[in-house]
Amino acid sequence: MDVMMGIDEPIFSTIQQLMDVVPEEFEKMFNAPTRAYVRDRKAMANTPMDVKELPDGRIVLTVDMPGVIANEVKVQVEDNNLLVISGERKRPGEEDKEGKYLRMERRMGKFMRKFPLPDNVNLDSISADYKDGVLTVTVEKLPPPEPKKPRTVEVKIGSGSGVTSTSAGAGGEKVETGEKAHGK
Repeated sequence: MDVMMGIDEPIFSTIQQLMDVVPEEFEKMFNAPTRAYVRDRKAMANTPMDVKELPDGRIVLTVDMPGVIANEVKVQVEDNNLLVISGERKRPGEEDKEGKYLRMERRMGKFMRKFPLPDNVNLDSISADYKDGVLTVTVEKLPPPEPKKPRTVEVKIGSGSGVTSTSAGAGGEKVETGEKAHGK
């Protein structure tokens, strides 16, 4: 039995080394970013957007989207006040029989932009307008909360000099103190 363990030991160590390497290679292969992911990331980064705050406190986002059909544009607010603008510019289909393209330089495909909104925005007042390939999203801010006024508590003054207070004695019985308790 001892002889077999001596022969098998190098094989086991080699198999163990292969088993350690294979999962890493599989992980790299299966977790590598896909072409679609890389393409979409580029599309997100290359979608131009201007953001400005108006004197009245509104935030206006302007996004260039030439060639995008209006019903292909989505404007959503995700958790934690994250504004997401997405859409898709589709490639001309095969039905375009009027010649062949010699060069296609315009970006096609999906795009997405995310913009974190401040906490004091009115999520119910967000509006989006799409005209001539430009999307304008307007976000109104909530008015600042009114500063809290200090609350005044009325101090009641006891009547007369016969003030009596009640407290608990050592055995839990009520003990009166003051002028009336002492018979004065």
